[in-house]
Amino acid sequence: MIQRLRSFFGNWLNCRYGMVLLLVLIYLSITFLTRVALLLRVSDSFDWSFSNVLGVFGIGLLYDLAVSSYIIIPFVLHIWLTSEKAYGPKLRKWVALFYVALILVLIFTQLVPADFNSDLRKAVIGLVIARLLIFLLLAWKGAAFRAKWRRAVLFIDFSLVVYLLLFNAVSEWFFWNEFSGRYNFIAVDYLIYTNEVVGNIQESYPIGWIIAVVLLLTFTIVYLSRNVIRNTNSAHMPIGKRTIVAVCLLALPAITTLALDNRLKRFSSNAYANELAGNGIFEFAAAFRNNELDFYRYYKTMPDAEAFKVMRQQLQVPNSTFTSDDVFNLERQISYQQPEEKLNVVMISVESLSASFMRAFGSDKNITPCLDSLADKSIFFTNLYASGTRTVRGLEALSLAIPPTPGQSIVKRPDNGDLFSLGSVFRSKGYATQYIYGGYGYFDNMNAYFSANGYEVIDRKALKPEEIHYANIWGVADEDLFTLALRKLDENYAKKQPFFSQIMTVSNHRPYTYPDGRIDIPSSRQVREGAVKYTDYSIGKFIRDASSKPWFNNTVFVIVSDHCAGSAGSVELPVTGYHIPMIIYSPSRLTPQKFSKLTAQIDIAPTILGLLKFNYKSKFFGQDIFALPEGRERAFISTYQGLGYMRDSMLVIQSPVQQIAQFKPDFKTGDAAKVQATDSLVTQAIAYYQTASWLIKNKKYTKHPDDPKSSAAPNN
Repeated sequence: MIQRLRSFFGNWLNCRYGMVLLLVLIYLSITFLTRVALLLRVSDSFDWSFSNVLGVFGIGLLYDLAVSSYIIIPFVLHIWLTSEKAYGPKLRKWVALFYVALILVLIFTQLVPADFNSDLRKAVIGLVIARLLIFLLLAWKGAAFRAKWRRAVLFIDFSLVVYLLLFNAVSEWFFWNEFSGRYNFIAVDYLIYTNEVVGNIQESYPIGWIIAVVLLLTFTIVYLSRNVIRNTNSAHMPIGKRTIVAVCLLALPAITTLALDNRLKRFSSNAYANELAGNGIFEFAAAFRNNELDFYRYYKTMPDAEAFKVMRQQLQVPNSTFTSDDVFNLERQISYQQPEEKLNVVMISVESLSASFMRAFGSDKNITPCLDSLADKSIFFTNLYASGTRTVRGLEALSLAIPPTPGQSIVKRPDNGDLFSLGSVFRSKGYATQYIYGGYGYFDNMNAYFSANGYEVIDRKALKPEEIHYANIWGVADEDLFTLALRKLDENYAKKQPFFSQIMTVSNHRPYTYPDGRIDIPSSRQVREGAVKYTDYSIGKFIRDASSKPWFNNTVFVIVSDHCAGSAGSVELPVTGYHIPMIIYSPSRLTPQKFSKLTAQIDIAPTILGLLKFNYKSKFFGQDIFALPEGRERAFISTYQGLGYMRDSMLVIQSPVQQIAQFKPDFKTGDAAKVQATDSLVTQAIAYYQTASWLIKNKKYTKHPDDPKSSAAPNN
């Protein structure tokens, strides 16, 4: 049997397409070892049942074969189409004209869109020009030179592909360590924001050693494969047989595109098993295609009128009145008996601050001493849940107070201006509204989103060089960000205009570096605990500095996380991966208390407005949590596809395609047990997400026509 297999593979490896088979075997070996390594990485949380192990490697092999069918395309084309006839007197002028025509098409059309990536467009045009020049060179030099050239090109191309496949395996390992899953929307973002990502990698990992090891492995594999590569051009195969094999091989990618999607991997109740069954490259392509998910196509729905009727029931509270009888209009008049207080509001949205970092939630690491102290003097929210797992989802929840619709955050979608937002309400009351960020605001589309929604966007470009003590690829140190913020808040006060200023920190982000001498954890250790403690130090310093300002006593400080540091778990939506803290601090205005009712991140905006007793027309899905009747509390947690609805200690999860399940989560461990779905909870869950998707899709979640006009560009 072994001898037969050896003979079979030997015959194929020594034929004209032998290099193609070898490349597939190399890729399958790399993906198998990657899958084993990742499995060992999560062995404690993996469900080691036979069906799970079989699914991980069986379904995984299917995805790996699908991806390999794409990887081999250039080599199949090379082997099939390489012919001396193209250099004959009759054909070579037509080949040259084809290249010229293709170059002109690429230059004068948007076949490769410049708006997506102008450098990529230039690279493609340059590549085609290079291919034309190479063709002309080969036509001039003769047949013997062409044979040597082709062999060299095959060695180079084979080496490059092997290197990229090995480097991808390393990248998958680091991506898994950071995000506990295969490539997803985050990886697509990383492709777009290459400057920040490359800088982050250089600052976080020993990239020189990684490249050296990958190069060594590549050299070893290519050296062992040298005889097979040489045979590719020398082995004889008639053009007819070559064509049949090529057509069959080139049909495989088309078949896999039509027959296979990333739903097949969802075979298990264990989230890690599903992720391990996937393939990183396949998942990346799927995420790229499905950057936005149509709720009506991928999720269970009900008639729109029925969904809006349910929502009107859910949004009705004693201090609100609907402004219209139109069932599709959710606008309410929010009213308070007490007089309005035009206090300044400073919201500090903290990067990746999990509740578990703080003493109040059981941490004994002493990495949030300033926040722990502030919590005792503030309204401290202990049962608050983030909408998602990324900064843009947190910014969406804090500014729009809308459930997290599937796909990419609204912050990063096109045509996302003039929305009804926390900023639009403040501007209607005569406030200045600002978004202050320590990095460059173009990242994650922050400049475009906030400026299109009326905020003055202030980023690191507003800092003078002497004001920057430290910076890494993500932005300036948090203490420098707060120095900038204090300057801007003083300017607001001098104009005698109340202000709402949102400050977004950056230091609690890999590579976890910060100025030395501030805390007892050296920056050189590059650990998250150090970054958390440094951010805590910076917030404490900011509050102390602000306390000496004339505007301090008339200011409410809201300190809240954008999302948790990690949201991994053995279930799809582990509740512990969304648990975040919030502190509302105003010593002269608010009485300290610990607030333990379930609160959603989308409730923060209307709760702030409620503390100020603002009367306004609201389109928010969030509620003033202090005015919400007992028993009406709920929260929303999500990934890009999984949409969670928490209420009555239950969690309803909607996912593609039209899947709904209900779980009873353990709020200490994050685990969850599947239970019989409750009709009322399922109906509410569908209604919240469906109506939010409908309003965004139909451009009905917009600010009032009489609100101050949004600015068109960031103002630094």
